[in-house]
Amino acid sequence: MNPLQVKIQQNLQQIEEQLPNSCRLIVVSKYRTLEEIHAAYTCGHRVFAENRVQALLERYEALPQDIQWHLIGHLQTNKVKYIAPFIAMIHSVDSVKLLQTIQQEAAKNQRNIDVLIQLHVAKEETKFGMDIQEATEFFQQFQPENFPNIRICGIMAMASFTEDTNQIHREFSSVESFFKQTAQIHGSKLPHFKELSIGMSGDFAIAIQHGSTYVRIGTRVFT
Repeated sequence: MNPLQVKIQQNLQQIEEQLPNSCRLIVVSKYRTLEEIHAAYTCGHRVFAENRVQALLERYEALPQDIQWHLIGHLQTNKVKYIAPFIAMIHSVDSVKLLQTIQQEAAKNQRNIDVLIQLHVAKEETKFGMDIQEATEFFQQFQPENFPNIRICGIMAMASFTEDTNQIHREFSSVESFFKQTAQIHGSKLPHFKELSIGMSGDFAIAIQHGSTYVRIGTRVFT
């Protein structure tokens, strides 16, 4: 093992030791070199995430084909067709229009695509996602028969970028409550609704306390 691989393996091990069995690590590879990503791959990690479609396509082409790629950044409808043939999960569905486009492209590629509905709870306007009211109405109106190639697997959200841990707890708590209520009310039409994607490098320990099943970590893995 070279020094880069040793460092990344140590970091991965430290993170994994903090995760309960119910929570899985997604390594966020944005801004990282192919060498860094491949080092994490050689350490045994297979699930990676990108924010931007262009970067995702470049990495998909250049890296081993058994990597599971997740998209965690804002997705424009005109970019869906590029990732539909291979994407493992889209975390950032924030509109019915986007969901309809994903359905069309999934059908064209004769595959099912797993998605998460993005909830906006942070205090920053720069973050995307539906607010609680919009998401409530979305699930009330959702008709699975209109989306035969889509599996809604749960909720994704980001907390505010802040040192105030009480605020992060409040935001993740509201996401957790919404996630549980939605599963309870609409579980019969959402058989795959089991994933809660909250928590990043700075706040994943708090996210775990609120039932996270996916943590999206980049900085802690590579530095």
